[in-house]
Amino acid sequence: MPDPQLHAPDEPLDELIHGADLDNIVRMIDERCRTADWAGLLRVRDRTRAAVKTGRQLWPAATLAEYRLALHAPPEYVAVVLDESDGLSGRFTIGPLTEVAAQHHSWAELEPELTRGPRAAFVAHERVVRGELILDPDVPDVLDIPAELQGWEPAYAVATYSDDGADFPAPDLSDDWSDVDTVADAEVLDDDVELAVQQLVEPWLSSSNGRVDVVCVAGGVEEALGAFGIRRARVAPLEPAEAIAWLAWAGASGGAHGRRRGAASGRFGAWWVLGALADSIDDWPVDPDELGRLANDVDWYRWDAFEPTVGWTLQLAIEDPDESVAWAIIAADAT
Repeated sequence: MPDPQLHAPDEPLDELIHGADLDNIVRMIDERCRTADWAGLLRVRDRTRAAVKTGRQLWPAATLAEYRLALHAPPEYVAVVLDESDGLSGRFTIGPLTEVAAQHHSWAELEPELTRGPRAAFVAHERVVRGELILDPDVPDVLDIPAELQGWEPAYAVATYSDDGADFPAPDLSDDWSDVDTVADAEVLDDDVELAVQQLVEPWLSSSNGRVDVVCVAGGVEEALGAFGIRRARVAPLEPAEAIAWLAWAGASGGAHGRRRGAASGRFGAWWVLGALADSIDDWPVDPDELGRLANDVDWYRWDAFEPTVGWTLQLAIEDPDESVAWAIIAADAT
């Protein structure tokens, strides 16, 4: 592993830092990426970060350098920016560095270089979401969900990072709409689903303008939507995998202004909501097959009240016909 301090002479960089020349430091970052000068790029990250303590506003350069290292550099350099002892890495990058690193680096490549800890665990789970089969039995047990996709899980929507930004696609959802006349005055029941949804989209609430409402009722979708005070709505049936993918997308997102948490966190959040629907939170970690059965035994719908979709939205209705129980969920964060 390279020395993270890298005290090698670098007069061109030092001159730019002394002059707080952010524009030319960014050009230097581009050039060092182009020539694969990863040691030089790490010096940019370290020295611009240190310069912030002297009052030079060079943190955008430090952030860009470590982002490019995580995205493009060989595994030994990726391990430096993912060092567990470094509490600053990734604080301001467009996405969590564990997710950025997982785009172009396999777990097999990164594992020998990483310190076993939470960041390594998230890298492994990011690779799982991207379809890699993790055969390592010693992946740090941080999320308490399997480090392998289950047969009932979807192909999750994953981020695509580039030198110039990132794309965070939403999953494709059915739009086979039908109108629903809601039913008012249903019996409202207590459960843990609202808390699970709040945790799923926590950045929407704490760092942005989001809101969450969840209701559980005796009855079906008509009663659940009626408990929101909605008189007319429309629903489109979803396959279980579509609904889980939508939950995971919401859990990965930072919403309008919050910090993105990544696909691994989104997948965990979707599992946690399933656990709440199954009333299994107190027994966590749960049997994956049990959650799969739950996901396939209930009916899933997207819904709206004929209003335009603005910003980040999760509007799910779930009906358990065997138990005569239904839930309606709305989580929204405006731009």
